[in-house]
Amino acid sequence: MHTRVALITGGCGGIGQAIARRFVRDGLAVVIADLPQTDGAAVAEAIGGPISFVPVDVTDGEAVQAMVAATIAAHGRLDCAINNAGVEGVRASTADYPEAEWRRVFEINLNGVWHCMRHEIPAMLAGEGGSIVNIASVAGLVGYPGGSAYAASKHAVIGLTKSAALEYARKGLRINAVCPAYTRTPMVERLTEGQPQRESRLASLIPSGRLGTPDEIADAVAYLCGPGAGFMIGHALVLDGGLMAS
Repeated sequence: MHTRVALITGGCGGIGQAIARRFVRDGLAVVIADLPQTDGAAVAEAIGGPISFVPVDVTDGEAVQAMVAATIAAHGRLDCAINNAGVEGVRASTADYPEAEWRRVFEINLNGVWHCMRHEIPAMLAGEGGSIVNIASVAGLVGYPGGSAYAASKHAVIGLTKSAALEYARKGLRINAVCPAYTRTPMVERLTEGQPQRESRLASLIPSGRLGTPDEIADAVAYLCGPGAGFMIGHALVLDGGLMAS
């Protein structure tokens, strides 16, 4: 039995995989969860170490409950939960945003996080407590023209994080969020469509002059889950190359 156990949704994506690699390197047992059609078993094998895959659709509360139950059944505990599954949605002005797409973004980005938290929290409270990190975005702190659904859902994730953090702060459970700016992931690659000039244009918006990396996000998540962040509760940690300072 490993000392600590981590569960990562969206674990097959760029940031999810980076977090999984970091946790395995730190000696945690890791469960990555992603959509059933994702080849999660291959991702787990490629990362190596004490890691397994559980299929889940985070918009399905019963599936999320089964995901957490499978983690507890396999490892006997849950110490770190990273709610990372999310989508960017289509690009459209607010008045023209397709209603079905709006609902889809919120079902995954917000309701998916809530489904996860409402099953992760009791599992952690039944043990020794733990740490939950929700992956938000700098778009959860500022406006995002053409991406109102994404921005609104990420603002809501931060509000959910802060509210839950206050509810459980005295029960041995720390809940925080991270807010990355443009990071080199499949999501950003879809935005740039593989065109170097588009990536350069995005990078030019960031004072550091470059995109973030998934490993940098993973480092921040590992910190929030570690003892060094023991006094950080309800915090939205910005990782943006200086974007919010400009």
